Amino acid sequence: MTISNQAPIFVGGVTLVAQDLQGMADYYRNLLNLETFSADGSEITLGADTPFLTLRGDKAAQNPGARQAGLFHNAFLFPQRADLARWVMHAIDGQIPVSGVSDHGVSEAIYLTDPEGNGIEIYADRPYAQWPKQSDGSLEMFTEALNVQDLVQSAGNSRWSGVPAGTYIGHVHLQTAMLSAAETFYAKDLGFDVTTRYPGAIFYGSGGYHHHLASNIWNSRNSPPRTGAMTGLSDVKLLTQDRATLDAVAARLGQTPAPVLTVADPSHTTFTLTTKDA
Repeated sequence: MTISNQAPIFVGGVTLVAQDLQGMADYYRNLLNLETFSADGSEITLGADTPFLTLRGDKAAQNPGARQAGLFHNAFLFPQRADLARWVMHAIDGQIPVSGVSDHGVSEAIYLTDPEGNGIEIYADRPYAQWPKQSDGSLEMFTEALNVQDLVQSAGNSRWSGVPAGTYIGHVHLQTAMLSAAETFYAKDLGFDVTTRYPGAIFYGSGGYHHHLASNIWNSRNSPPRTGAMTGLSDVKLLTQDRATLDAVAARLGQTPAPVLTVADPSHTTFTLTTKDA
């Protein structure tokens, strides 16, 4: 399995709490030309051909800062490398500030930070046959310099014309207080496989994908849990391919099987699970 949303369990969307609801919506619309699926006085939901980013306004919410457990970044996955190349040219033309660019072997990625401090990754996967492997056959991800010139050349003569159909959130990378507690929750309880370990970080995937979730303690070691009075990541929506997979998660969590499950990780980030067709 090499496509994020064809795995048994995958990311369906996220909800961010924003102090400046309209300003944040305008930022993401400009960044990716996202479509508006719904909007009222308190929430705006954006996406491509499907919705995947909900912004919930709360002017009283406090920004907890970079050391608080919660979001490290949301990662928006483009269908093709050429889509990423076209977006890079769009970012250059629009003078969109980026915080980093990386080659991870399995993917090529651009990093940014939104106006309220939420991390963003925009990436495209390499074909599975090109994913680097270790001597024992396990996946090897790394962080090396990205050849931006080579990437841009893959766009040919085409230019950015808006977020491509098939774009969605491929993974969510979280900051947590303790790696061991996070691993128990994401691997043992939710059922993801550990795919890669870095110093201070663990990556989790389903169905052979390099990772749908990741947790690190680089900035947040021993951080207190999140509270409802904070900006940032409020909820991660996980989708399963079928009800049997969802019921298996319920059993591991000790919950009664239901069409929708809600559970919090050890740092109090909420996860909502349901089937993809619900």
